[in-house]
Amino acid sequence: MALDLRSLPKVLLHDHLDGGLRPQTIIELARQVGYTGLPTDDPEELARWFHQNANRGSLALYLEGFKHTIAVMQTRAALERVAFEFIEDMYHDGVVYAEVRFAPCFHRERGLTDEAIVDSVLDGLRRGEEKYGVRWGLILCAMRDRTDSLETAELAIDFRTRGVVGFDLAGEEAGHPPKKHAEAFAAIQRANFYSTLHAGETFGVASIWQALQICGAHRLGHATRLVDDMTIVDGKIVKLGTLAQYILDRRIPLEICLSSNVHTGSVPSLREHPFKMFFDRGFRVTLNTDDRLMSDTTLTKEFQIAMETFGLTLDNLEKLTLNAIKSAFLPFDERIRLIYQVIKPGYERARRSL
Repeated sequence: MALDLRSLPKVLLHDHLDGGLRPQTIIELARQVGYTGLPTDDPEELARWFHQNANRGSLALYLEGFKHTIAVMQTRAALERVAFEFIEDMYHDGVVYAEVRFAPCFHRERGLTDEAIVDSVLDGLRRGEEKYGVRWGLILCAMRDRTDSLETAELAIDFRTRGVVGFDLAGEEAGHPPKKHAEAFAAIQRANFYSTLHAGETFGVASIWQALQICGAHRLGHATRLVDDMTIVDGKIVKLGTLAQYILDRRIPLEICLSSNVHTGSVPSLREHPFKMFFDRGFRVTLNTDDRLMSDTTLTKEFQIAMETFGLTLDNLEKLTLNAIKSAFLPFDERIRLIYQVIKPGYERARRSL
C-alpha cells in the first residue's frame, strides 16, 4: 500500500497569511472591495499567474504578487475569512498545528487600526479551530525596510495572551540588516517572548549572525546561506564554522522552505538545496511552505518533494515533524500532548498501513 502523505500529522511553522490565499477568494474579495488590479478573474488562470510570476529566481520579483493579495485584505471581514480558510486548508492537508504570520502594517489602507487588524485575523483562526480542531499560533511580522518594527514588537507582546505567539522580521535582506531592528528584538527579549527571523535566505552568514547574536532570534527563517560557514566535500559537510557549530549545538531550528527557495533564487535547484546536508548532519531542520499560493504548494507537496528529491523515509518525515513541534512557540505541556497523543500515534498508524 502506498504511503498517504496527506493523512500524516504535520506541523507547519513558516507560512505567510497573505501568500496563501485561494484564487477564488482573491477574486471574490476584489469584487467586494472594488479592486480592479487583478490580471484575470478566472481562478485557474489567476493561480497560474501567481506561480509563474513568483518563479523568476528573485526574491524581489517573488514579492511583487503580494500587492494583489494585500489589496483585498483591507477589511475585517476579508481578514477573518482568509484566516478561517487558512485553518480549513491546514485541516485538509493533515496539519495538526500551524503557525501563520503576517505584517499588520500592510492592512491599514481602509482605516483599520493595528488592533482591529490583528483581532480580525485571530477571530478567523479561532473560528477555524472551533470547526476543524487545528491548533494554531499567530506571528506578527515587522518589515526590514520600515522604521516601525518596535511598534510591531510591542503589538505582538500586547496580544500574547490572545493568540499571538511570536515576532518576526521579513522582507528583502540586501541593504536591510537585522541589527537595524535590534530595539524591537530587545523588547521581545525583555518580555520573555519569542522571535523568529528571516535570515540567510538570499544574503550571507552576516545576516544569520546578526539574527542570533544581536537580535536573539529563537528560530531562523530559511538560513540556506548557512552553507557559507561550512566546508563541503562531495555533497557532505566535513567541517563547520563557529556560527554553524553554535546553531547545531544550541539546537536552533531552521525553517526550510524547499519550493520557495528555488523560486526566489535562494538556491539554483531542488537538488542543490542544502536541506539534506543539514538534516544528515543533525541540525534541527523543519519543512515549511512559506507562500502556498505563490509557490503552488502545500506541506504534503513539500513532504513529497523531499521524499522524491532526497530519498526521505517515513522515519525521516516523523523526525522532521518532531523537530517542528519541539520548535513551536507553544507551551511545553501542549507540545508534549501533541507529540504523544497525535503525532507519534499518527506515524505508527502509517507504519502499520504499510
